Amino acid sequence: MARSKGTKVSIDFSSFAGVAIALGAILGGLILEGGEVKDVAQVTGALIVLGGTLGAVVVTTPTATFIGALKSLKHVFFQPVFTPRKVIEEIMVYATRARRNGIVSLEPDIERVEDPFLRKALSLGIDGTDLQELQQMMNLEMDAEERRRKAEAKVYESAGGYSPTIGIIGAVLGLIQVMKHLDQIEMVGHGIAVAFVATVYGVAAANIFFLPAGAKLKARVEESTRMKELMLDGVMSIVQGLHPKVIERKLEAYLSDTPSDSGQVQRERARAEAA
Repeated sequence: MARSKGTKVSIDFSSFAGVAIALGAILGGLILEGGEVKDVAQVTGALIVLGGTLGAVVVTTPTATFIGALKSLKHVFFQPVFTPRKVIEEIMVYATRARRNGIVSLEPDIERVEDPFLRKALSLGIDGTDLQELQQMMNLEMDAEERRRKAEAKVYESAGGYSPTIGIIGAVLGLIQVMKHLDQIEMVGHGIAVAFVATVYGVAAANIFFLPAGAKLKARVEESTRMKELMLDGVMSIVQGLHPKVIERKLEAYLSDTPSDSGQVQRERARAEAA
């Protein structure tokens, strides 16, 4: 019996490499210009930027979404390995058996289906749920998860919007301290340079981590949604009694590099019919 294997996790080396390249290029440029790493190593600037950004995000984000966003951070550096071919092979096993013995013959295998979305869709189909009702129920579940995960990704995008401004606040606070010691003119230049480190932290945090992290999480959502559309398309085809070969050719559209809109079209049609 085939099993869903589309949820394995692997290290996303591109995320690690991207952060390393960005930091390396920035620090390398600083050194080539005659600066030193210690010039931008300032605990107070980091505290102001990260603490201020965190506070702003906490104020604007519901607690559940904020906690979910923290948990989803791992998905920036560790990616689910989606294997649509293996999922199609599994669905073909179910389609062939249902074609020969009826869809009810799949009931003993339900508990062995690893993917919860596929398991629920198959269970509804075996229970004789109306095709339109099955589609609407699973689309609602897909939409709910998609909204939740996109809201979590937006937390990082919000952080990317706040951190540059918080960096400016840090710079202004540093300049205030400089202005207090104008009598020590030799210290003014050094003080101004230190003050602007907070701005560097704010802009760098936004453009090296927060905004890219939000974009990466949204890409993960799109991949996950596409896999669920594939599963739903396959289950609905089984319930309709289509020939396994027809189902296979239909699902192979999801293997192309360009995401298929077939699942999206079905979801929109289901919403229109429900309305």
